Amino acid sequence: MTAENDLRTLLGDLRPELHPGRYVFATMPGGQVPAGVRPVVTVGETEGLTLVLPEAEAVAAGLSHSYPAGWITLRVHSALEAVGLTAAVSLALTDAGISCNVVAGFHHDHLFVPHVRAAEAVAVLKALAAESGTG
Repeated sequence: MTAENDLRTLLGDLRPELHPGRYVFATMPGGQVPAGVRPVVTVGETEGLTLVLPEAEAVAAGLSHSYPAGWITLRVHSALEAVGLTAAVSLALTDAGISCNVVAGFHHDHLFVPHVRAAEAVAVLKALAAESGTG
């Protein structure tokens, strides 16, 4: 599958998918992932290793955590050098008053939005795709 660069095509083919469950953000100052924890995202920062992981795993591991989130994957295969996708998605969610943390994977972009508004965020993204002409 070839990665897409064209913004109109990207927006029209977003296909947002909401993963089941609640995800949270935690940080490990020592930079080690605790045993039994399988983060879906890790980010190395000067202050420590940020983990995004299922809330149940954070609780079981005794990790302090915040931002209970829904995890949405944009199923469109976006090119890493594509211009405007994050901005357009962020603007649509901003207009709906929904916060969003975006993580770019090699094949897809992943959004973490407030869990209580995750279904609404998916609806906003589907409307954005439909407005773009091909969604």
